[in-house]
Amino acid sequence: MTLETKLNRKHILTVVVEDYFQVGAFSHLIPSGYWGRFETNLKRNTERTLELLAETGSQATFFSCGWIADNHPQILRRIVEEGHEIACQNYFHHRIGELSQQDFAKDVRRSRAAVEDATGQAVEGFRIGRGWIGPQDTWALDALADAGFSYDSSLRAPGAAQGVVHKHRGPLGAVTEVPASRLSILGQPLLMSGGNYMRQLPDWLIRPGVEKWIEGNQDPLVLYFHSWELEPDQPKISAASFVQQLRHYRNLEAMPDKIRYYLERYDFTSIAEHLGLTLEAASPRPSAERPAEAEQWVPEIGNGDGNIPLTLVIPCYNESETLPYLEKTLARFAAQGDGLFDLHYVLVDDGSSDDTWKLLQEYFGDRERFRLVRHEVNKGIAAALVTGFGQVRTEFLAALDADCTFSPDQLFEMMSMMEEDVDVVAASPAHAQGAMLAVPAWRSLLSRGSAFMYRCVLRHKLTSYTSCFRLYRQRAIEDITVYDPGFCGVTEILGRMDLANRKIVEYPAVLETRLLGQSKIKIFRTIAGHLRLAFRLASLRWLGRPMPEPVTAELQTSYADNSDGR
Repeated sequence: MTLETKLNRKHILTVVVEDYFQVGAFSHLIPSGYWGRFETNLKRNTERTLELLAETGSQATFFSCGWIADNHPQILRRIVEEGHEIACQNYFHHRIGELSQQDFAKDVRRSRAAVEDATGQAVEGFRIGRGWIGPQDTWALDALADAGFSYDSSLRAPGAAQGVVHKHRGPLGAVTEVPASRLSILGQPLLMSGGNYMRQLPDWLIRPGVEKWIEGNQDPLVLYFHSWELEPDQPKISAASFVQQLRHYRNLEAMPDKIRYYLERYDFTSIAEHLGLTLEAASPRPSAERPAEAEQWVPEIGNGDGNIPLTLVIPCYNESETLPYLEKTLARFAAQGDGLFDLHYVLVDDGSSDDTWKLLQEYFGDRERFRLVRHEVNKGIAAALVTGFGQVRTEFLAALDADCTFSPDQLFEMMSMMEEDVDVVAASPAHAQGAMLAVPAWRSLLSRGSAFMYRCVLRHKLTSYTSCFRLYRQRAIEDITVYDPGFCGVTEILGRMDLANRKIVEYPAVLETRLLGQSKIKIFRTIAGHLRLAFRLASLRWLGRPMPEPVTAELQTSYADNSDGR
């Protein structure tokens, strides 16, 4: 087969529409329920993909999950307007073994309905959201045939014969299988026709494999990549391990040129065009056919009027990477708490050296019930909390970390524990019923080790004393002071309340790892600080020696003070 003949053949290009936080490498850190909390780059990476395809005269099949269709329908409509085909994945990203056969069938129907509603174009094809379908899972192809799909592009079966377009016939009907091409590398047929393989491996290895495949097959080459792979300047998921970050971020800047090489050298089209499928308009669908989202259960809170005054106090220090995530998390919590809480917010910029103060004003400065204050210089998280406490006018207040490692959703259950004689509900992930999810071992060790020490000193025998996430009555924090303005001061606040005979109860909380930005904790300095604090609390309790003089924090009030004075 001559080079001219190869260049005149049409091959198949598939693109997965996906955001940087939805990828498989981060799935253990970012469950699908958290996707809505992230600032999306989907529009930008899709635009870059469409521009590249337009410049090279290429057509493609774009695979989208149903969640993207429901939350970003305009992006899918833009793809259709550019003349490309839209096919679907699962509603969320699932591996083949994560759903039962019955749930898989329901899920693909739900996803197709979402994509068709978003685009107005009938969906003919499917690709699994994560991983591939193996030879033992052909029941999934039967389910797709039964649901009326024309083709699937998910199969990863052994043998070179399965690397080409073929028909799968089962008891429920037939579906055309269009698998990603398996390239022969060092004599082995491997699934290396795009994605992470193409991005990570050198061109001198992949390009000959592509050429050899084209020479040896009459069927088209099936190439694939993800839209986020054309975006080198995406946010970094700091909680990912070194290997996960290497897998996701390495060679992103080179990927556009790698893809361009193939698009300029070969002629690419969509799966539908290759199979001769006519893309019809989607049939109108009654809303009753779309399955409703499960409503989130919220525990009853015995206030009667459903209007509990609550202020969230959030200290921020160099959190410019985290603030978009915080903003969406607070919006989600406010929507869930509507009718239960009368919410107010105090956000304290603790002398940040990045764009935190600017972004706080941008995201929250013109919103009602938000009060922004700022330390002129960095004082420490405890000093920021004391400053925020001084701005609170509601009966209840909660301290929340800006990185949202504790989800504020837990405040529903924490408030249910706030009985009349309770002053503080302290969140504890070390509790037997709590959890630490993907949290670094050093943080767990620091929390548990310090808890043992403080239980020897204080009256309340808690499983954790270091968590910033707590729910207070205002009477408990009136005139509160700390001598340690940093991380140990967070524990000092609780220690002072313990020795002042305040009633503290413990909530078994879930702590998650920080996803964006960097932790500010200095481990050895913090350990030394806890040792000093434990000694001083013991001296206060048993010897009556007063604590050192408290620190004070200079601050300026933001012009964006939209609270109502309560």
